[in-house]
Amino acid sequence: MSVKRTTVIFDQGGKEHTDETLRIALNGAIERGIDTVLISTSTGYTGERAVEIFKESDLKLVFVTHQTGYRAPGLQTLPLEKRAILQKYGVVLTCTDVLTGGVDVGMARQRPEKTESQQFILPFILPPPNVLVANTLRLFAQGVKVCAEIAMMACDSNIIPSGKPVVVVAGSSQGADTAMVVVTAESNRMRDLKMQEILAKPA
Repeated sequence: MSVKRTTVIFDQGGKEHTDETLRIALNGAIERGIDTVLISTSTGYTGERAVEIFKESDLKLVFVTHQTGYRAPGLQTLPLEKRAILQKYGVVLTCTDVLTGGVDVGMARQRPEKTESQQFILPFILPPPNVLVANTLRLFAQGVKVCAEIAMMACDSNIIPSGKPVVVVAGSSQGADTAMVVVTAESNRMRDLKMQEILAKPA
């Protein structure tokens, strides 16, 4: 048995595809009987657009932000006023980015002082496994990497149970241009994660 599905391919990624991607996600969730949509939102823009587009639906929304300090020490890119708005319509999750954050990435990203032992140079030569996974997923699209990442983050945080089909929305840098159907798993059981369908992505 097989099912024919349509994948929307944008000529290039970008913020201008946000509303269309969110509508594709909405329709994809309804068509498949999926009740939860995860939305990556760094500054709150995509989250606010999702609130508007999903307002007539009964779908559960989970807004996933970058971890604090991702771009600069102590910086949380989602402003408090935007978080307050999104919390009225769903769950807002902020935790460690499992593929692009954490101690292993920090060791590789932060160059040691020249006075430190040469053994600290190794992470620059051999990237940690999560970085290899992230860069492999980016071969499909930046949003594909983020879809996998936030599905695991939501599962790690016990917001979404393991093994649950969800629709996930992400983007290239700003806005959204990627939507997927993903079966969730915790990051320490990543091999159980199933990236079942690509609903939309940039070429």
